[in-house]
This record gives sequence, C-alpha cells and structure tokens, in this order.
Amino acid sequence: MSVQEQSSEEPGGASADEPAPAGAHPRSLAEDLRARDDSSLSALLRARPDLITPVPTDLTQLATRAGTRASVIRALERLDRFALQTAEALAVTPEPAPYGTLQDLLAGDAGDPVVVEALPRAVAVLREQALVWGSDDRLRLVRTARELLAPSPQHPSPTGLGPTVAEATAGMSPGRIQELLTAAGLPTTHDAVSATESLTALFTDRARMSALLDSAPPDSLEVLSRLLWGPPYGQVTADPASRLRWLLDRGLLLPTAPGTVVLPREVALHLRAGRAHRRTEPLPPPVEPTSVHRPQVVDSTAAGQAYTALATVEELLKDWDEGGPSVLRAGGLSVRDLKRTAVALDVPEPVAAFWVELAYAAGLLATDGEADERYAATPAYDEWLELPAAERWTRLATAWLSATRTAGVVGGRDTKERTLAALGPGLDRSAAPEVRHRVLSLLAALPDGGSTSPDAVVARLHWERALRGAASADDLRSRIARWTLAEAEYLGITGRGALSAHGRALMGAPPGTPAPAPAPAAGSGTRPGAGAGDKLPVHHHRSLHHHPAPAPEPRSPAEVASAAALAGRLLAPLLPEPLDHVLLQADLTAVAPGPLRRPLADVLDVLADVESKGGATVYRFTPGSVRRALDAGRSASDLQAFLAAHSRTPVPQPLAYLIDDVARRHGHLRIGAASAYVRCDDDAVLNEIIADKRSQGLRLRRLAPTVLAAQADPATLLEGLRAMGFAPAAESAEGDVLITRAHAHRTPPRTAPEPVPDGPPAPDTTLLGAAIRAIRAGDLASTAPRKPSASDAAGSSADSGSSGGGRSGTLPRTTPAETLATMQAAVLTGGTLWIGYVNAEGAASQRVIAPVRVEGGFVTAYDHTADEVRTYPLHRVTGVAELADEQA
Repeated sequence: MSVQEQSSEEPGGASADEPAPAGAHPRSLAEDLRARDDSSLSALLRARPDLITPVPTDLTQLATRAGTRASVIRALERLDRFALQTAEALAVTPEPAPYGTLQDLLAGDAGDPVVVEALPRAVAVLREQALVWGSDDRLRLVRTARELLAPSPQHPSPTGLGPTVAEATAGMSPGRIQELLTAAGLPTTHDAVSATESLTALFTDRARMSALLDSAPPDSLEVLSRLLWGPPYGQVTADPASRLRWLLDRGLLLPTAPGTVVLPREVALHLRAGRAHRRTEPLPPPVEPTSVHRPQVVDSTAAGQAYTALATVEELLKDWDEGGPSVLRAGGLSVRDLKRTAVALDVPEPVAAFWVELAYAAGLLATDGEADERYAATPAYDEWLELPAAERWTRLATAWLSATRTAGVVGGRDTKERTLAALGPGLDRSAAPEVRHRVLSLLAALPDGGSTSPDAVVARLHWERALRGAASADDLRSRIARWTLAEAEYLGITGRGALSAHGRALMGAPPGTPAPAPAPAAGSGTRPGAGAGDKLPVHHHRSLHHHPAPAPEPRSPAEVASAAALAGRLLAPLLPEPLDHVLLQADLTAVAPGPLRRPLADVLDVLADVESKGGATVYRFTPGSVRRALDAGRSASDLQAFLAAHSRTPVPQPLAYLIDDVARRHGHLRIGAASAYVRCDDDAVLNEIIADKRSQGLRLRRLAPTVLAAQADPATLLEGLRAMGFAPAAESAEGDVLITRAHAHRTPPRTAPEPVPDGPPAPDTTLLGAAIRAIRAGDLASTAPRKPSASDAAGSSADSGSSGGGRSGTLPRTTPAETLATMQAAVLTGGTLWIGYVNAEGAASQRVIAPVRVEGGFVTAYDHTADEVRTYPLHRVTGVAELADEQA
C-alpha cells in the first residue's frame, strides 16, 4: 500500500508530495507527518523503531513504510487493550470518521464517562504511532490497519460486528431490496442505492428502530440476541421458520450465501446501545499489594537467597570442574544429565535447568570444542570466583535480566515436535527481557515490602499488549511473567514476593522509593469549557507521557553498570561473612555454622563428603574421603594440623584414629603398568588378594613372592582393589608414588551468548536527532518547487522524470553543459539549486545546495540536506534545477 493510494480517498486526489494549503486537512499520511514537529517524529520512531532501519530518505518514504503490513502488525501488537479497541472501532466506521462518532462507538448511548475521559489518550497514541491520521473531525485509520481489523467472513472482527447493510446487500437483486423496504414499512425507491440508504437510515434511527423491534415476535428477538455479540453469522434452512422469516423479510437478517445469514452492523449497534465492544476496558487492571512485609525482612530474605544462588552456581560448576556432561548431537544437555544435575544440586529439574542456563548466559559455562565435546567451566569462571560476593551476584542478575534464553521452555516441544533441551538450540524468546523488566517495574511501583499475585501481574500484561497476549492464561508472555516471578525469587532480586532494595537499584529505581505510578488516562486534552454537545477534544501529537504503560528508555551500558554497582553496594552488607572455622564432632562429622572461606571449603570438599545443607553444612569423614585427600598429596600429619587449626573444638579421637589408620595402609600396595601389576612387601596380603573371589575379574597371577600381574589396566586394578577394601596407591615407572590431583578442565575463552533482539533496537537520542534531520532535509529536496528547465518540454514525453519539474522521487536530468552553466550562474546570483547526485557506491539521492565555487570539475556548496559545506564531483551530478522564487 502506498501513501499515494491513501490520498486518492480524498476528493481532488492531490499528490502526497505537494504541500497542503495552509489550514487545509491533510490529504495523506505523508502530509500529516509533514505537519508534525521534531518531538512528534521522535516519538513515532521511538515507538516504531523498524521505521528507521534504514533511515527513510524523506517523509513520503517514511509514510509508505509506516503503512506496510509487517510494520503495522508490529505496531498493533504493541498497543494496549483500549488503544487497540479504539483502532477496532475506527475500522468499523465510515471513513473519514468524526471524533464524536468514534466516542459514541466506544462509550455507547449512555456515554460512559470513564471511556470519554480516556479516549483522548488512546487517539493520541494511535496518532503518535501513525496508525491514525487526520484532524479530529476527519480521523482515518491507516489502510493496512483497517484491512487487518475490519470484519470479514474470513477474519471476524474482535468487535463481533458484521458487514454494513450496503456491504451485505451488494449482490442482492433490486427487486428483493424493494421488498425489504415494503416489509419494513418504508416507501419504495427508484434504484437499489437509494433503497439501501433508506434501509440504513431506518436501522440507525433509534426511535424508528425501537418501534420496529417492539413489533417483533419474542422468538425473533431471541434469535437476534444470539448473534448480537458475534459471530454475526448463522445458518438457515431453505424453508426458514416463521421467527426467522420475520427477520429476513425486514432486512434485520440478510443472506450472504445459500443457507447463511448475517446480522447487519447497524442493527447490532442499535441492540448494543451503540457500543462496538461488549466490554470496553479504558483503564489498566490495577496491580494491588496482596501483602506488605517489613522492608528489612524482604531485604534480608532476598540477600539470603542471593547467597544461595551464588553457592548453587559454584556447586554446579565445581561438579563439572573436570569436564561436565557430553553435548548431544543436536546440541544441549540430555534428559539423563539434567536429572543427575538436579540430584546433585538437590533441586527439581526445571530449577536445575534455570541454574544451568543462567551460568551459560553469564559466560561461566560453555562447550569445550573437543572431538568428544563436553560442557565445562570457562576461564571467566575463575575470574568470577575471585570477585567479591556482591559483584558475583550482580554479574548473574544482569545476565538474567538481558538474556533471551528462557529456561522455562526446557522440556517443551519446538515447531517440529522436537524436545527442547537445556543448553540446546531453540530456547531464545525475544520477548523475555521486556517481560522481565515490566514485571519487576510493576513490583517496583508497589509500596516498599509489597507483594502481589501472579494473576494480577498477568492480567496487567494482557492489557498492555492485548494483541500479543490474546487474553490467554497460557500464552508465552504470561508464562514468562510467572517464570520471572519465580526466578527473581531464586536469584534474590525479590524476597517473599516483594522487590528488595538491591533489586530496585538493579532496575534503576532510587532505593527506598517506589517507581512513579502511571499517569492517569484522564482527558487532559479535553477543550476547557466544552459542553455536553462538544465532542471534539484538542489533541497534540506529543502524547507519549499520557500512555499508561510507557515504553522505558533503553539504558546505556554505562547506566546498566552504574545500577549494578549500586545494587552490589546495597547487597554487600546483607551477605553473611565467610567463616574460617568448623566444629568437629565425635561422630566423624564437621559442622560449618555458615559459609566458609574458599581455601577451607576447597580442602573440606576433598577431605569429607557433604552430608546435608541448609543454615549449617554438615560434612562426614569416611575412609574413602580421607583416602581421597591422601591421593591428592596430603600427609596424615598435614591433615591433622589443618583440622586442628580450623576447628573451634579439639580434633576428636575417632577422627584422628581414622586418619592415621587410612594413612598407615595408604600406599602399602603399589600398582603400575604391566598390563598392570601389584607389588607388596607383605606376601600374606598378596595371598589374601588372590584368595578373594572378588579378584577373579582382575585375572591376577603371581610373578614373584611380592608381585602380582594383572590383565586389567592400572586404573581398573586400582578401583577393583579399593572396592575389595584395600588402600592401594599408584606408582610411576620409577617406582615413585603418583599423587592424583583433580585437574580443572576449562574451555577455551568463550563469550556469553548474545540476546536475540525482539525486532530492531530502540534508537537513542543521538540517532533520532540525526535521522530526523536527514528525513527533513530529504523531504525539503523532494518537495521544494522547481523552475522548469529548457529540457523539460523536450524530454517530458520520453522521460517523465527528466527535469526539475518532474515527479517527486525522480532525479533531475540535464546535460553536462546545462549542469555546469546553471551551477556557475547560481554562484554569481547566490541562488539555491535542486540536484540529483549518485555517490561512489551507486546510491542516488536528491539534494538542495547553494553553490559557492565551481572549478576543476567540482562544485563546492552549502548542502541544505546535510546542513554543512560539501564538495561534489560534477560528473556524479545527474541534473540540476533552480528552485522557485519563493523557495530560493
């Protein structure tokens, strides 16, 4: 659809590129945009960033792009429910529609005061986004939007209205239409057009229509009530019942196809008391606090959960320290590995998927790229571990806020019915960051410590994005909103369902103060002193601040970093201080009454097994865990000294005996490669091994009194003897004991996954200013009146675009001699010229210049389009024309 096509709807059919006379109604969307100020154009481009990619050459191209189907659909999807209802009402009105007609459709015959008050804001939003143009007494919906929202048999309107009488009777015979007039008590006419108009006038006259329906049989009225709110189509037999016959005879039901009838729009509106929608929703559903906690309780609860989040991510990556699960051929984590991870973290599988995806989004986890590809921690994980706890938390929280990968869809199905795996492809949902920010913003608008119900949040999101939400409790935005509330609690951004102080700071809101409530949809644009009959409010293009759910300005990286730093400073005092001691107990356990410092925690992870977690962590010492520490190169005396130095209680005797006993037997047997062998100075021990039935799988045989040979490899032999209760040690080819330490496996340097944007990014202020200047300048070049040149008459029949007076959008065409002569004359007279120019890349453009100097095959001129002095090669100028005197 082009803007020129829209202009043909107005009498006269003037071109969209010719400025309208002063005080006249705009004849096209391009003219409407041309009358707007820079602030209004900035609001349009910010609300619809797809219009600026790439920057339009002029306002005509901007208007054309704003009317394309893809752009209009995207704009409609971002409307709130009342603005969308306003557009739907405009789609069922004759065009152009006065403001009063639109208000009657939304407010009804009773004139709902809330709707009347909110309507100026909705119209301003539609006009701001270039979905509606024209003055208040001639409102026009962009044609593509009308095609999308107007009712049709294939695409019913959300209003539930059917076609008009004129549309429904378009294929009806003139004789049949005259019969309808007679049955309705109207005089016959001479043609079908006047007959249709007479029937329409009856159906839109409240008094006469009420009198007609008063005479209807009750059964006939019951039929109308069933079609009233849609769908307006019904089925009838070849011989309809009397109740249907009465309606068909008077045109209250009109046939559209054999066996199908429709309720005309005018009849439905009368029965609805003038309302286009069954339920008009001018105001957003409130998000009220369901409970209010003390802010200190919220902050401490959130801080405790934040520390748990850090511990969980550390535990996950420590478990994968030597190389994690294998990568599936199609990418991602297998169901079995996700279950194992959930068991290791002691959380449900969906929560385990969330932590895995969070570590991946923060760049702490990736694939190693080896032939047998596995997941492992990245080098960034080691750097992250060295940061203070508060900074580690802000890294996780900011990564979560901007990530488009959505852990909640793990386990679902993609469009090809394939299961979506954690860390696999297909998890990006571009709407996720926007929904997360909006959900947290709604929480920030509550009083400090206030929490609300997920249903209230979902209802508000449905209202704010009516077309996307489709009023379904299971649509993607609703599910993301519910996941956001749960994930914010896991991360410690919220506590007890309320936004914490550090969570508020992370969102960029001042700590301790709720976000400002949305501006009311009051009719601030209503003309002062207007009476009941004055229905034309005064509107302005700059109305973004009237929107109940304004789109937030995109934050720069510096602003995000500043907010994260503030959140970290608020969180740091609330996090528990790591301890440097444990409490050893006689039952071979150690109790850590709080988080431990990393060196102590690392040694205890090797020396003991974690038995339980919670407010305090309980470690259990076993022969296997002690042997693990000895294998890592620790001696018994080292272990005894370490425990004595880090325990607030004396080392219990049972624990000391356990360490000494395991150490005494550790390395008594030596294993090397024969395939493998066992040697021991005590031949009685070797006799015991050979006699044990459990050693048969190792296929041992004696080589010497102190040496056994095995068919198994050293690692299998080592594990087999340990399973039999022995404590062997591996040795090198030189006979030295091998110390087995855990080797951390790391991926090569990896970058965190980039979020998938939801359409073009919102432009910043600098880009908007530059784009508007370029559009204005291009529009000046394309619309400035030009004097006809000598070649116009000669070339007009052969080339409609050849001359300064040619059609807009075409480059001027003159000979090189004419171009040079005109340029030199303009230098002498100080005139302004319109030129066509093709740059080195072959891109053509129109420019308005004031030549200053012409020499050496170049022209130096002040370029009004670029607002600077530039030099152009004359051979790249396609043609030149003088501007009309009033523009020169």
